[in-house]
Amino acid sequence: MVSGVNISFFARAVVDIIDEHKALIDVVHDMAPSIEQFAKLMAKTLASGCKILLCGNGGSAADAQHIAGELVGRFLKERSPLPALALSVNSSVLTAIGNDYDFREVFARQVAALGCPGDLLVAISTSGNSPNVLRASEVAREKGMKIVGLTGGEGGKLKGLCDLCINIPSKSTPRIQEIHILIGHIVCQLVEEALC
Repeated sequence: MVSGVNISFFARAVVDIIDEHKALIDVVHDMAPSIEQFAKLMAKTLASGCKILLCGNGGSAADAQHIAGELVGRFLKERSPLPALALSVNSSVLTAIGNDYDFREVFARQVAALGCPGDLLVAISTSGNSPNVLRASEVAREKGMKIVGLTGGEGGKLKGLCDLCINIPSKSTPRIQEIHILIGHIVCQLVEEALC
């Protein structure tokens, strides 16, 4: 006991969390064909002169920004920037739409404004049921965009809106998000190698 905090469980808890992550990695290993398909779809989108839009809430918003940053900046090698935009980054747009319309519309109106046929929406939701991610996906479909979903659990409603849904079979939001960013890194590396 240190300052009223019981730290005796920390060592076991750390190992348990790592073991939980490792077990999920083994399951996701079998999803390699879907991850490859995601990378090919992104590469094809970018090679055709189209762009990548990404959306998500909370940690998934951070993942969307992270992936966009890897594409616009660089991942492992010097190259031309690739067009990608996380829809969670403009606070004025988000708050205006949330205030004047509804929070469910914060990504959908941006997809309506910025999305074009041939673009790719990467829709990230650990539950697969985030209302604003679902609305963005509906609008992307109307605009003739492709949609890749990164989900968890059973895939939620998002699963039915996607051209490709990579569903992480877990109910643990932190573990799902860890795998989502792993997939994002794999895809960024493959796209960079393919296009540059």
